[in-house]
Amino acid sequence: MSVLVYLVPIALGLGLTGLFAFLWSLRAGQYDDLDGAALRILEDDDLRDSNHA
Repeated sequence: MSVLVYLVPIALGLGLTGLFAFLWSLRAGQYDDLDGAALRILEDDDLRDSNHA
């Protein structure tokens, strides 16, 4: 039972750290362009660049 004295604050601290990191990433604009990376992977820029070399 005394182990809960240590585990509960550690769990709360980790949860608050994760929440802080998520809120920071929202404010930093990490989720602004969700479709850009998905469409960017389909482009063949590397193939076009190697043909011109």
